[in-house]
This record gives sequence, structure tokens and C-alpha cells, in this order.
Amino acid sequence: MTSIQYGIEARQPSDATLDEGTATGELDHVRPLPRISIHAFCESDGMLQTMERCANDRRMSKVSLRINSGNIQTAVNMFTTAPTPNLIILESSTEPSAILQELAPLAEVCDPSTKVVLVGHHNDISLYRDLIRNGISEYLVAPVAMGEVLNAVSAIFVDPEAEPLGRTIAFVGAKGGVGSSTIAHNCAWDISNLFSTEVVLADLDLPFGTANINFDQDPAQGMAEAVYTPERLDEVFLDRLLAKCSDHLSLLAAPSTLDRAYDLERGSFQPMVEVLQRSAPVNVLDVPHAWSEWTRNLLAEVDEVVVTAVPDLANLRNAKNIFDALKKLRPNDRTPHLILNQVGMPKRPEIAPNDFCDPLETQPIAIIPFDAQLFGAAANSGRMIAEMDRKSPAAETFSQIAHVVTGRATMKKPKKGGLGKMLGMLGRK
Repeated sequence: MTSIQYGIEARQPSDATLDEGTATGELDHVRPLPRISIHAFCESDGMLQTMERCANDRRMSKVSLRINSGNIQTAVNMFTTAPTPNLIILESSTEPSAILQELAPLAEVCDPSTKVVLVGHHNDISLYRDLIRNGISEYLVAPVAMGEVLNAVSAIFVDPEAEPLGRTIAFVGAKGGVGSSTIAHNCAWDISNLFSTEVVLADLDLPFGTANINFDQDPAQGMAEAVYTPERLDEVFLDRLLAKCSDHLSLLAAPSTLDRAYDLERGSFQPMVEVLQRSAPVNVLDVPHAWSEWTRNLLAEVDEVVVTAVPDLANLRNAKNIFDALKKLRPNDRTPHLILNQVGMPKRPEIAPNDFCDPLETQPIAIIPFDAQLFGAAANSGRMIAEMDRKSPAAETFSQIAHVVTGRATMKKPKKGGLGKMLGMLGRK
């Protein structure tokens, strides 16, 4: 039999198919795919829907994906007169005994470097071995979930020996002045101290960032150099821009000056984020309250999003808009986390937490009571809440948030008395 050579990159078949309910968790370890071109040829509606889900996934943002209705012969007809992409994904219901013969014409028009993933309808180990022996990169048994497709593509094009990427957690406020930056800074500090892991806090609010003040730092360089000289940016240059805040926490500070207009483009922060991911296990991004091309792009591509709001009507409207937008931008990721801040401010009418959360179809991972004295004293002294009062309810809450956003734990049920009693009273408003 003539060998059908597409470039061999064999893997053993997976034991189980990821269903739609578990795909999100299973994709946590999948790295963003490089700039490659993919053509998919789908015979069934189910396969078309799966590929459309893949097209909308943030890990495919650099991939040029073309989805076609058709079979192997459709692919042969197309590539007879057109160059082949980096990867061809084919669905075929052909019987195992005839599938290699059906693939033979495709081998004649394929570039030797083109990889092929075949989705078949027969769970046949002999067929799998024959296909791998003849140069197919992977064989999947239909029906396939989005997770299986992305894992298969990742196994082909992502170096398995590459260092793991750091986790990126973006904090953004539903409205200006809700305390999102304060929460981001305290969480970054807690993550670095609780888990003794290296954390980089990046202040993305170039004109008005407060991370340098909150950590009592005055670095000569920082975020502006990272954003405006991307051609110089690598791990070595980044290390020169970082200010050390504690044993495990480093700060990439905003210039916080108005000597220029910060008109940033869609991908302005992308090189910086990519270098951060290679440099530290956890990266906390303090994102200003804005909705522009670059904030939209950034929030679509990070690992976790944390939205901070105070319980009033404007915050509820904005939070609902943000949640709805991010669900469309991140259809295969978890819903953003919600934090309700400054709850229980004296003489201020508020929306009860339950009523605030119902339209968002989520529950807050934290409800932080208003405490002007503690938070004001911390801000004025350039210290974090846990440094001011480690046993305070707020410090305990930040510790719990740090566990949740890093995926190390779920929120504990509030205890009776203390903070638990306070939250119970708020819930009954």
C-alpha cells in the first residue's frame, strides 16, 4: 500500500470524549495556539457547530480558520487549485476498509508539511493504527467536543516541552471609584504571600494608575516602556522594568503622568502580557474602567476576569453589560467573578446583594463591607490590608478571593458572627 504522507505526529487515542459541560475545565491547560491556518471540512451539523465553537474560543485568536461543509472529496477539489494550510481537519463517515483509498487523492495535492486530523464515525483501533502509520496526525471518533479538537491541534503545534504559561487574572471595575484597583493590589499581595509564588502586578491605567502609591514605590521605568517599545520587550528587559514590592511580588507600574495622550491600539498590551505569562506563574492585571478596543481585546483573552461593583443602579447596569459582553467574547470560559465592594456605607441607599446578583445570574465570590478607616489608613501608608490588620474580616476576605481566582479553593460559607453575621444582615435588606 502506498504511504499517504502528510507529516506524522502521532498520539494515542484519547480514552473519552469531553462533553460540553466539562469542556471549560478541561481547556484550562490548553495554551493559546500559534499563528497557523486551518481548513475544516464537516459532513454533519454537529461537527459544524463544534468548529464554530472553536472559532470563537480565545485560544484560537491568532488562528486563521476556514470552516467548510463537505467531505474529503471537497477538500481534494479545493486544494487541487489552492495551496494547503498548516492543518486540515476532515470529517468522514466512510467505512474503515475504504477510508485510506478515499484519502489517497488528498495526499497528491497536500504540501508535505500539512498536518491532517481525521474525525471518523468508527471506533476502530486497527483503523487508527493504519491512519497514523500512513501519516495522519490524529484520529478522533465522532461526535467530538470542542475540547477534543483544541487538544488535538495543541498537541500538534505546541511544543510539549515548552514552559507552562503563567495565569493572567484581570480586575476591572463596573464603574469608576468602586475599588477595583485596591482589590487587585491586595489580591496580588495575598497570592504572593499565601502561596509563596512569584506574582507580577501590572497597572494598566497609564495616566492615573495607583499601584505605585499603594505600594509606596516610585520606579523610574515601568508600563510605558513595555507598551511603547514592544520591539525591545523580552524577559530580560521586563525584569529591568519591574519594581520589587515583597519577596514574591513585583510591580510593573503605570507612569501616572499626563505628559502625553494615551491613545492605545487594540493589541497594545498583547506583547507585554505574552512576556508576563512566560515570566511569572501568576499575573494580576489592574485594568482601568473603560471600554475600548484594547480593554475589550485584553478582557477577552485573559484566564480569569474579576468584576468589582458597588450595590447601586449604575453599577448594576454596567455590570450586566460587562457580563453579557464577556459571555459573547469568552463563550467557552467561566463566567466572570463578581465582588461587591463598599457594602453598607452609612446613609447611602443600596440594592440588596441578592437583588443585585439575580440579573447577573451569578453569586459574588466576596462581599466587602464599607470600612473607610481601615482602607483609608492602608492607602495613605502604602500598605496592604493584611499588613495593617491581618485578623480583620477584610483581610480574611482577600485571602479567600486569592484562593478562588487562582483556582485553589472555592469560597467558604460565612461563619455565624463577625463577617458572616454582617453578610447575613446585608442579604436580608
